[in-house]
Amino acid sequence: MYVQILIIILTCTYINYILVVSFRKNEEAIPIKTEERIVETKLDIIDGRTSLGIEFGSTRVKAVLIGSDRTPIAGGSYDWENRLEDGIWTYSLEDIWKGLRVSYRKMATEVFEVYGETLTTIGSIGFSAMMHGYLVFNREEKLLVPFRTWRNAMTAEAETRLTEALDYNIPQRWSIAHLYQAILNKEPHVKEIDFFTTLAGYIHWQLTGQKVLGVGDASGMFPIDSQTQKYDQRMTAIFNDLAQAEGVPVDVNQLLPEVLVAGQAAGTLTKEGAYLLDPTGTLQAGIPLCPPEGDAGTGMVATNSVGKRTGNVSAGTSAFAMIVLERDLSEVHPEIDLVTTPSGDLVAMVHTNNCSSEINAWIKLFKEFSESLGLEISAEKLYNTLFQEALKGEPDCGGLLSYGYYSGENITGMDQGRPLFVRKPDSAFTLANFMRLHLSSAFGAMRIGMEILKKENIQIDKLVGHGGIFKTPEVGQRILASAMEAPVTVMETAGEGGAWGIALLASYLLEHEKLSLEDFLEQKVFSEAKGETVVPTKEDIAGFEQFIKRYETGLSIERTAINALN
Repeated sequence: MYVQILIIILTCTYINYILVVSFRKNEEAIPIKTEERIVETKLDIIDGRTSLGIEFGSTRVKAVLIGSDRTPIAGGSYDWENRLEDGIWTYSLEDIWKGLRVSYRKMATEVFEVYGETLTTIGSIGFSAMMHGYLVFNREEKLLVPFRTWRNAMTAEAETRLTEALDYNIPQRWSIAHLYQAILNKEPHVKEIDFFTTLAGYIHWQLTGQKVLGVGDASGMFPIDSQTQKYDQRMTAIFNDLAQAEGVPVDVNQLLPEVLVAGQAAGTLTKEGAYLLDPTGTLQAGIPLCPPEGDAGTGMVATNSVGKRTGNVSAGTSAFAMIVLERDLSEVHPEIDLVTTPSGDLVAMVHTNNCSSEINAWIKLFKEFSESLGLEISAEKLYNTLFQEALKGEPDCGGLLSYGYYSGENITGMDQGRPLFVRKPDSAFTLANFMRLHLSSAFGAMRIGMEILKKENIQIDKLVGHGGIFKTPEVGQRILASAMEAPVTVMETAGEGGAWGIALLASYLLEHEKLSLEDFLEQKVFSEAKGETVVPTKEDIAGFEQFIKRYETGLSIERTAINALN
């Protein structure tokens, strides 16, 4: 009889799982598992053999819960947008906490609906978010100015002065550039600053009480010494002198969060933190947390690109190529950021502020057009159809030109953005060329940055693409391969993204004594991973070369648009 009852329970659970997955709205489906796997997952949940990753991206907060086999078992998300307020790109603290709670609640609800278990504990947790930016607090833990995100191109003077003084590239979006610019601007709040951090560091601090940061995220705040895996003390001394000269006596070491590498303990979830995450009071305190990381680091983890001579390209609202270096670059390049992997290895980062926003805007316009004709076409079908059309376009995009600059672009020297599309009367203005153009333009600024690494003779054995632009098979991948002049692999797990990456780092927290992060990913996560590799053709490479010459020549048009539409 007990056997019959068990069979009934398993059957009901399995049917419920299929129904929930089938009818989920606005969430990525979790792969259907066997009855045996469902039982194993239930045990993982009950025994706390799970890891949770929550990442705050530019347009979405996403939570992913993984089991002991490191595959996703439940997820939840919250859509949000940054706002331009008083000339500052920002997110409110209210939105931050709402995004955290909603994404967690959706994930926990799915756990209950699919597996019949209430989530009371988790094996480990990790938080990740957009890198850089400026979150500053006084001794009373009060936010002194609204959160200034990476998207703000308002620190040009600081960028120039710091890069020269430190002999190290300090891009405008870096946290230290924001701090120094505030000092140069004589902003009143500067003398009250007791602590400043990134978005991931802020959330982690509030949930654990620990002012720490993963080395990858920290490397986007202030330069890291690759030998000590801490802030470069030669440079901190120089910065302190610069601040003193402006009448602000400060020890930047006291303001920055402590640096931790992957696998190090970063505190535990406090009772207050558990309530912030789960206001129902169901989740228990005491759960260990891994160091909070930036989206660049979680992208490296999610694509198994933390080893030397490996690289990945993350493409979404912004885009960046991350190449793990074997050696330092021979000179300072303003177009190249030097950051680190979550383990502290040096990485060359080609970061572009703009990527897919203009593509999304055109897709939205096409959707409005189809609806005006009385046609109900899903966004997914529109994307797939129009992306596939791009493969029919001419390799050089038929002489068309566009810049999807919604904000400034450091690599091309733009302090603001003006999305524009331009063509000559005799350009081949077809839908195929139009779509290929916007996909090519999304990687235009990145290609310019990669040319510098090419001249530095940086070797890349493996390049992996991930992000929304690769959801349609082959298309974005082929355009990127043409731009990078190298084979590009997209793995089946690419759609899991950074939330999965930080969940893996949380899982690694429990196994770091056994394996290096590189070996952990290779042996425990990606040993049976499958992917598709696209090798660019000679025609595609030659066509993109023509396009990028047109792109560079036409930058004066973008500058004129910025000045004219001010």
